Amino acid sequence: MKKLHVITPVKDSIDFTLETVKAVLASQTSVPFTYTLYNDFSTAENTARLEAASQEAGFRLVHLSDLTTHPSPNYLLVLQMAQREALAEDAGLLIVESDVVVKENTLQGLFDGAAARPDCAIAAAVTTDEDGVINYPYLYAKGRENQVFPEKKHCSFCCSLLTPAFLSKYDFGQLDSSKNWFDVTISHEALKAGFRNYLFTTLPVWHRPHGSRPWKQLKYKNPLKYYWLKFTKGLDKI
Repeated sequence: MKKLHVITPVKDSIDFTLETVKAVLASQTSVPFTYTLYNDFSTAENTARLEAASQEAGFRLVHLSDLTTHPSPNYLLVLQMAQREALAEDAGLLIVESDVVVKENTLQGLFDGAAARPDCAIAAAVTTDEDGVINYPYLYAKGRENQVFPEKKHCSFCCSLLTPAFLSKYDFGQLDSSKNWFDVTISHEALKAGFRNYLFTTLPVWHRPHGSRPWKQLKYKNPLKYYWLKFTKGLDKI
């Protein structure tokens, strides 16, 4: 693993996203990294804001509307493109979602942690609230702070590094195109291939759950409405 390809898929929620961008670009690393935002059919106003931020901050901006007519979410397309680019440069693929704020040492810490573990497929940073308390989707990790341990279920892609060793063994072209999200499937495929997925509670990142897709807050505020939307409109397929 020679470098990192850091990616952030985004649809609107630009204020949160720009905080994500600022934190990623402020990372202190010895390993080189590139940073790409995938704009997944944000509004014209928010697309203009992303373009301005890209010119000012220097990150790469890809408009998925230039590549597909498939409606958002287009996480599958993003993962497939990012996998090819990462493998071409022997790079780790580090996904930082647009409701996450990393710390200065997060990128380097995940790189070092993954590189030190030859069996690592996914190295995931634990998520916390603004006060540093572990939150969704890693609530089960409370009480295991300041540890690194293999995760037997799945790792979320809130802030996770996928290693070239794993990327070269599992083609994302095999993923089910009827689904919206793929962290569970990819985590399980890594285990099937003989890898381990590690959770780093030593590397906490600030996470505002579902900040990029506010409708998903209904899961906690109005679960009946959330599941009605999920099943009647085919949303949030995992």
